[in-house]
Amino acid sequence: MKRFFEKISIDQFSKDISCDINLYNNYNLPVRTTKYSAGYDFESLYDFVLKPGESLKIPTGIKVSMYNDEVLLLLVRSSMGFKYNIRMCNQVGVIDSDYYNSNENEGHIWIKIKNEGNLDFIVKKGDKIAQGLFTKYLMVEDEEMPDQPRVSGFGSTNKE
Repeated sequence: MKRFFEKISIDQFSKDISCDINLYNNYNLPVRTTKYSAGYDFESLYDFVLKPGESLKIPTGIKVSMYNDEVLLLLVRSSMGFKYNIRMCNQVGVIDSDYYNSNENEGHIWIKIKNEGNLDFIVKKGDKIAQGLFTKYLMVEDEEMPDQPRVSGFGSTNKE
């Protein structure tokens, strides 16, 4: 398996976001902005205003493939936290390698943020709203390897 970002299918996009083909054709995959940036910037697909105390679940239209021993960590951009007191609702998003192409939603990445500040947070289409960092993870050496496959997304390991 290789490490790469790609758009979700047009069918998943229509289900999760919009049937607007122009919107689908005109958004960007996450990229690093500078030569030594660690994070890949995720952009907003549309304009929105997040008022103080409000939270919003934001679709990215993105899925990610990576090696089995890697994870993509999603973090709020530093400037959003420092300047506006914007927080990710789960603090750090953890995207596992087996989330890619999951049956439930193709591995579509969503970001949920909350405005903990006292000013409106105004976002325009194309503004950077989060950053993703790839990292390897370690496992204990005496672990009995789980063999249960992923069947969905959020909270999938707690489903009965």
